[in-house]
Amino acid sequence: MGALEAERAANNATALETQSSPEDLGQPSPLRKIISVASIAAGVQFGWALQLSLLTPYIQLLGIPHKWSSYMWLCGPISGMIVQPIVGYHSDRCESRFGRRRPFIAAGVALVAVSVFLIGFAADMGHSFGDKLENKVRTRAIIIFLTGFWFLDVANNTLQGPCRAFLADLAAGDAKKTRVANACFSFFMAVGNVLGYAAGSYTNLHKMFPFTMTKACDIYCANLKTCFFLSITLLLIVTFSSLWYVKDKQWSPPQGDKEEKTSSLFFFGEIFGAVRHMKRPMVMLLIVTVINWIAWFPFILYDTDWMGREVYGGNSDGDERSKKLYDQGVQAGALGLMFNSILLGFVSLGVESIGRKMGGAKRLWGCVNFILAIGLAMTVLVTKSAEHHREIAGPLAGPSSGIKAGVFSLFTVLGIPLAVSTLLFCPFVFFTILGL
Repeated sequence: MGALEAERAANNATALETQSSPEDLGQPSPLRKIISVASIAAGVQFGWALQLSLLTPYIQLLGIPHKWSSYMWLCGPISGMIVQPIVGYHSDRCESRFGRRRPFIAAGVALVAVSVFLIGFAADMGHSFGDKLENKVRTRAIIIFLTGFWFLDVANNTLQGPCRAFLADLAAGDAKKTRVANACFSFFMAVGNVLGYAAGSYTNLHKMFPFTMTKACDIYCANLKTCFFLSITLLLIVTFSSLWYVKDKQWSPPQGDKEEKTSSLFFFGEIFGAVRHMKRPMVMLLIVTVINWIAWFPFILYDTDWMGREVYGGNSDGDERSKKLYDQGVQAGALGLMFNSILLGFVSLGVESIGRKMGGAKRLWGCVNFILAIGLAMTVLVTKSAEHHREIAGPLAGPSSGIKAGVFSLFTVLGIPLAVSTLLFCPFVFFTILGL
């Protein structure tokens, strides 16, 4: 009996060591831990903001024609459809002693670091491998850039899914903590956007790291390098401080669980099977969500390029004056996106209360979709106004102060529908957050 009691005491001590925090006991975690994990979104979104604002113009400088640049963005939706479900499936079943989520988050950060290095130094590496500076198309630099770009999208999807799942684990099913966690995540996404777009709009950032400017890398390229250096630094700080501070309990399959092990490919079959059995309101919600993001993505991916070409009248393939005007438009577009993200951050914190005052989530979502439709239609008016101004003032005059004020107002207002669309990205979040 003495030996048996001693063994039980040892087992109880071990259990207490491994289940010493509230989340390990099935209770919601303190707010400070939720905020710590949600802050990872700021580091991730810093990189996303740089991608969206700077990489479409940059890839044209390497020699890819404007009409082909959209194909490189296929990686985002493809990796989102494939990588996130696979990572989520294996993360839910991970038995690592470091927990279910932390290994995948750490791996995602490591992949981001490698990807950022390939993107930032693509021109230099291409030149060292044989690209000639006088050539308009730098084939080797393009291959290195696209490799890093696709890796970066995969890495971001590897990182974001487990991060959101980690927040759900910390909320432990508590509805209030779930809403708070989603609001914090959206807020830090906005913080990352503001930092990323602010960095992208500053023209002399490369002076922080003079070594970034080389024979193969001009001022625009050097600014891009510096922005990504700052991005990966922020991501490393917030990620590893969060993973060190917030513990993730080791998971093991429940005893007596006889569920057959299935592959992640079978998981996709389960998803499509669930779609077939969805009720009509959920199917309609999915359809509207798809249409909503079809409307968003052309603006998100090409807004800075639109500013450089159609609002400022520049051309990335033109002479020096035209290229300079194009760069000014890209930087102005990044500044507009920063204003957009500032408003997005404030709106994301108040979506729940706004939805209740408006009579429910359906009415709120419907209103912001009308705002989105009107805002996107206004881009045509801005383009025509800028063209008319150039006919009077000259082809290289740039936009008037009135056109600049209008386009910055447009960027800012679109932060409202983007905040709601981001927070209610998934239907289950749509119903959970606003109580439908």
